[in-house]
Amino acid sequence: MNDTGDRAASTTRRNAYRRLLIELDEVLGEERDFIANAAVTCSIAFHGLPYLNWAGFYLCRQGELLLGPFQGRPAKIRIPFGNGACGKAALEKRTIVVEDVHRFPGLVSWDPGSTSEIVVPIIQGNKLVAVFELDSPVPSRFDEVDKQGLEALIEEFIRRTEPPGATVQCE
Repeated sequence: MNDTGDRAASTTRRNAYRRLLIELDEVLGEERDFIANAAVTCSIAFHGLPYLNWAGFYLCRQGELLLGPFQGRPAKIRIPFGNGACGKAALEKRTIVVEDVHRFPGLVSWDPGSTSEIVVPIIQGNKLVAVFELDSPVPSRFDEVDKQGLEALIEEFIRRTEPPGATVQCE
């Protein structure tokens, strides 16, 4: 694709993330519950973004991640900090973009159809409380546009959501 085509595609994808933010605002309304809002956020991302085969939250529990609300095929229930992209994002408290999950150290994948992924940490009150993961069957599906768009979506989720109970927090 040429430079003009790349810019047009990026603009279209940025607009998709803007639409997701508007939908999230409309659907959440006044709801503040973490689990309810996480479930809605998963559904909005899963159904609103192309080429996904999984979207979900992993909640922090005593130094590991525990599967939370998600859309897609069943997934690994517990992931230790540092393992796979989710564990790395939790440990480093930064967004991780993986172009090819099969070449990522410490692969934690349950769906052989997943090829790429992005994981965004969820930090509330300076504490890591969860991570949000999207998987795709398309290699190199996620890029800087997705990183910025998902970080904005999660920022809105955090702003609109009460932190989970103390039993969910890792720190």
